[in-house]
Amino acid sequence: DLGYYGLEQDGFKLLMPIKKKKNLPLFDVEKKYNKMIGKIRVVIEHINSQLKTFRILSERYRNRRKRFGLRINLIAALVNRMNLQ
Repeated sequence: DLGYYGLEQDGFKLLMPIKKKKNLPLFDVEKKYNKMIGKIRVVIEHINSQLKTFRILSERYRNRRKRFGLRINLIAALVNRMNLQ
C-alpha cells in the first residue's frame, strides 16, 4: 500500500505486492509471493476490523493522550482474549 511507503525509509521492513508491468504478466514466483502477502494481510485486516468495533478506535480520539496507550493495550487484550475462545 502506498500509505505505508514512507515507513521503509524509517527502517521498517515492508512486504508489498508486486505489480504487473505493462503488457507483461507476472511470473509464477511473483504470483506466489503476492498470494503469501495476501494471506498475511487478510489476518491483519480482520484483526483491525475487530479492533474498530470499539468506538474509541473507530472515531477521533478526544481524550488525553496520556492514557491512550493503556486503552489501546486493554482493547487489544480483550480482542485477543475473544479470539482465543
